[in-house]
Amino acid sequence: MIRKSFLIQVKEGMADEYERRHDNIWPALTDIFKQHDVHKFSIHLHKDTGYLFGYIEIEDEERYNAIGDYEVCKKWWKYMAEVLVCENENSEKGKEDILREVFYFEEG
Repeated sequence: MIRKSFLIQVKEGMADEYERRHDNIWPALTDIFKQHDVHKFSIHLHKDTGYLFGYIEIEDEERYNAIGDYEVCKKWWKYMAEVLVCENENSEKGKEDILREVFYFEEG
């Protein structure tokens, strides 16, 4: 199992909207996650800073990266870019900072 983590940041005052949009995530997108062996995907908000910590468990890096080739994924990224900090005003998706795992513990 591959564990991936990333940071993104919600625009100031947009945390509630970010959460609302995820409360209504598109079923076509979660279907693609399942098809590409995404086993776990969670996002946590640090309310004071607007930073979002994402955690994903996947089977295969290449299969996971292929999710970005789907039109529904591209539309979701663009939709979410409205509420996320981006590289620039023309970015198609929010700015992600990939985190490197430095410690892991699992019982058993």
